[in-house]
Amino acid sequence: MQIITPGMRLVPEAVLANNAALFRALQETPSHADSSLHRVIIVGGGAGGLELATHLGRKFGKRRLSVTLVDRNRTHIWKPLLHEVASGALSASNDAVEYIAHASRHHYRYRIGEVVGIDRAKRQVFVAPSFDDDGRQIIPPRVLGYDTLVLAVGSVSNDFGTPGAARHAIALDTADQAARFNKRMIDACLRANAQYEQLSPSQLHCVIVGAGATGVELAAELHKSMREIASHNLDNIDFERLIRITIVEAAPRILPALPEHLAVASAHLLHDLGVQIRCGVKATEVTEDGIRLGEKLFVPAELVVWSAGIKAPDFLKRLDGLETDRINRLVVDETLQARGDENVFAIGDCASCVLPGENNPLPSRAQTAHQQADHLVKVIAARLKGRAVPEFRYRDYGSLVSLADYGSFGSLIGGLRIEGLLARLMYRSLYKMHLTAVHGFAKAALDSIGEVVARRTRPRIKLH
Repeated sequence: MQIITPGMRLVPEAVLANNAALFRALQETPSHADSSLHRVIIVGGGAGGLELATHLGRKFGKRRLSVTLVDRNRTHIWKPLLHEVASGALSASNDAVEYIAHASRHHYRYRIGEVVGIDRAKRQVFVAPSFDDDGRQIIPPRVLGYDTLVLAVGSVSNDFGTPGAARHAIALDTADQAARFNKRMIDACLRANAQYEQLSPSQLHCVIVGAGATGVELAAELHKSMREIASHNLDNIDFERLIRITIVEAAPRILPALPEHLAVASAHLLHDLGVQIRCGVKATEVTEDGIRLGEKLFVPAELVVWSAGIKAPDFLKRLDGLETDRINRLVVDETLQARGDENVFAIGDCASCVLPGENNPLPSRAQTAHQQADHLVKVIAARLKGRAVPEFRYRDYGSLVSLADYGSFGSLIGGLRIEGLLARLMYRSLYKMHLTAVHGFAKAALDSIGEVVARRTRPRIKLH
């Protein structure tokens, strides 16, 4: 039997083929879990998955449910704030939720690993082996049994096969990627300040491909952070003049999925900050020295961030026959049940849910995942009682955009427009609501107070 090594690409076929004998042996091994408990496996510890595991653990504990959360990472960062990790405004090490400790406090199990396949007939999940940084196996391949399976694996950036994008651009799908970009940004500033020769055309220039909420908010955060870094005794060059940020968007305007007035207000603010906006043009190639737009224009850039488009992870396309859409999302009905299997559900960015009377799937937003996690608690409670599962009802509470400390804009229910301090407070409250759902009110409040105190004793941004 060949065991997968850390350097190999963990596609389902390779993992299942190379560990087939061990998976078969594990399938025949009796489970040690209490067979009287309904087994719920949640794959993915993002906003929706972690909130669902927390709610189920608190509500049912170990009395009626065996709840297991499976994720290949050991910590959780709220994805809408990854652009702040990238800019250094938020520390991944200080603000992350550790799954092991959290699971112990909230009465569910956490299992580290990457799910690579399922057997719907036997109701089993295949989990790939885990390795440490030196290539030594930590945890072998496993097979986990379920009665209800919830897939909440989120989404990843979609580079649409653009040449060089995967190699030379950084996506902001994980905390590790965001931290890697942050280090690269700091190194770029240190390098420019220390070198004797003239700066090249690409130095201190960052291009952000994609002007959705992540790209637009990142542009503002980088404008603040790069100048904050330069203010820490990096005075050999004129950073104010040489730092450049460009946003590239294929659509006619920035924030194409949000109301137009938010896009107009955000564009005016970014323009005042000196951020260059290029709309109606596609990135056709990313190189080591910059990015090619269209057929002729080349923009030199030392840093390239790819935030244009999303897709669900590729392994969902081959998940034992479950139906997916063109960007790999599992097709679910109005109960969030996967089409063709009453025991499998999907929530968040990896679910394609078109509600009755609508033409398009629900938007890929944190509020969607939050509402779907709440709904799945009701679904599982109904399954425990042998009742019909309820239908999901989505309510759009509006949209908010926060451009660092420079300005915030929002559109609430009924088209109510807000901006300034009120919009900023409401934007931050979304994160506090997530923390409350994950930790409970008391701990979320204490953490917020501690964060206010801690910010007075450390730099405004991460500098290492």
